[in-house]
Amino acid sequence: MMRNLPKLTVIGAGPGDVDLITLKAIKVLKTADVVLYDALVNDELLSYINPKAEVIFVGKRRGCYSYQQEQINELIVARAKSHGHVVRLKGGDPFIFGRGSEEMEYAAKFGLEVAVVPGISSSLAVPASQNIPLTKRGYSESFWVITGTTKQHLISNDVALAAKSSATIVILMGMGKLSEIVNLFKQENKHDLPIAIIQNGTTSEEKIGIGTVDTIEQIVLENQLENPAIIVLGEVVKHRQELQQVQAQVKTTALV
Repeated sequence: MMRNLPKLTVIGAGPGDVDLITLKAIKVLKTADVVLYDALVNDELLSYINPKAEVIFVGKRRGCYSYQQEQINELIVARAKSHGHVVRLKGGDPFIFGRGSEEMEYAAKFGLEVAVVPGISSSLAVPASQNIPLTKRGYSESFWVITGTTKQHLISNDVALAAKSSATIVILMGMGKLSEIVNLFKQENKHDLPIAIIQNGTTSEEKIGIGTVDTIEQIVLENQLENPAIIVLGEVVKHRQELQQVQAQVKTTALV
């Protein structure tokens, strides 16, 4: 039997809700010879994979790494040369803190054809799922998406820069640095700035805590919020409550 040409396709699985993966991603999964998937990928998506494909979990759960990044890179190349089409299935969008570009560069060095299927980023979709727009006229003209923790396990310097702006700030992988993050905003006298933290966004396990820079740490404790979670800072967070108030008023009026 003729083997498929060595190829890597990196796919974004979306923010968690199985229905938020793209049609193109589903089509590619059906052509895979091997699929390497991460911990943040919804397990229901595995049912769309070519039933003849080899499926390998390479993510991490509760701090336990199945594979180091170097091992994943090597596995991609080895399986592509032995099996053909390798699909790397990642949560969210693979080009937004997903290391998809690194894996593609590594594979290309070994002669693999490479492609990417963009995913719906959790940085956009998770706030939207809770009716928090990242931009809104009169509130915010731009937004930052920042990683909370750098390669050196330190808080990103961009958070301090973002705290000085009027933009909406979305921080991924930042729960471990929450105290440092809120302190940077306090230094800019933004004690009352609204902040939302959304855990397991777009899934059935979704949890949310809303407060201000001054109150959010207590709210996190009360609601037992933890990773994986997204932090949103900005006046746009108010839109969620404002929308709820409008809906409540409409219902009240309808009952009168």
